[in-house]
Amino acid sequence: MTADAQQKIPVTLATLRAMQQRGEKIACLTTYDASFTRVLEAAGVEMFIVGDSLGMVLMGYESTVPVTMDDMLHHAASVARAGRSAWRVVDLPSGSYETPGQALLNARRLMDEGGAHMVKLEGGTGKVAIVEHLVGHDIPVCGHIGLLPQSVEEYGGYRVQGRDEAGAAAILADAVALENAGAGMLVIECIPAVLAARVTGAVTMPVIGIGAGPDCDGQVLVLYDMLGMTAGHQPRFVKDFLQEGGSIHAAVAAYVAAVKDGSYPASEHNY
Repeated sequence: MTADAQQKIPVTLATLRAMQQRGEKIACLTTYDASFTRVLEAAGVEMFIVGDSLGMVLMGYESTVPVTMDDMLHHAASVARAGRSAWRVVDLPSGSYETPGQALLNARRLMDEGGAHMVKLEGGTGKVAIVEHLVGHDIPVCGHIGLLPQSVEEYGGYRVQGRDEAGAAAILADAVALENAGAGMLVIECIPAVLAARVTGAVTMPVIGIGAGPDCDGQVLVLYDMLGMTAGHQPRFVKDFLQEGGSIHAAVAAYVAAVKDGSYPASEHNY
C-alpha cells in the first residue's frame, strides 16, 4: 500500500493491533505542529506522539518537567487540526495526573480540546489506580516505562534502565501491571534490547520502543533528533536520517522504510 493510500485510511488502535499480530512494524514519530504533521502523514507514519519533549526541542527547557497542560493542549490541537490518518497519542505533562480525579480531568481536556485519540503517562505499578480510573471512564491509555523523562532527576540523568536483575524484573512487572490495569499500548525507553524483547513478549498490547532495540512492535524517535536538529550529545539510539535523505520529506520516508524493513534500529543503536 502506498503512503498516499495509507493517508486516506484513518489508523485506529485496532489497526495497530492488527499490524502487531501480523508482524508489521509500526512507524511512529513525535510531532508538535500542523506542517510537520502533514509531512509525516504523507510519508506513511502511522502513529504520532505529541510529546512533552516539546519543552526541550521547542521551548528551550532543560527537561520536560516545566511543560504545562496549556502547552500540551496548544500543540496537540495544532496536530489534530492537520491530522487526517495517524493515531494521535498525547502526553499528560508532569504534575497533571497526581490523583485519579486530576488525571481524568486533564485527560478529558486532551481528548476534547486537544484532539487526542489516546493519552500517555509515565510510570508502572505506581500508576495502576490512575490507569484503571481513566480506562474506566473510556479514556484510552498508553503507558511509558523504562527511562521516565519526567523523573529524570531521580535517576541522576538520562541513564539506561533495567541493566541489573532487579531493575529488569521491576520493568517487566510494570509492563504486566499496566496491561492488567487496562492500558492499550506501551512505550519503553532506554533499556537493553534483550529486556525489551522480554517485555514485548510478556504483554499483548503493542509495544513501541525508543532506545529499546529491534524487537518491539514499533519504533519512535523525537522528530528533531531524527532530522539532526538537536544540539549537544545524542543518545546511541538516535540516527540522523536527514543527512542521508537530503530533504525533510525524504528523511521521514527513509525513517519509515527503515523501521518497516528492520534496518533501524541497527546493532549500533542498541543497549
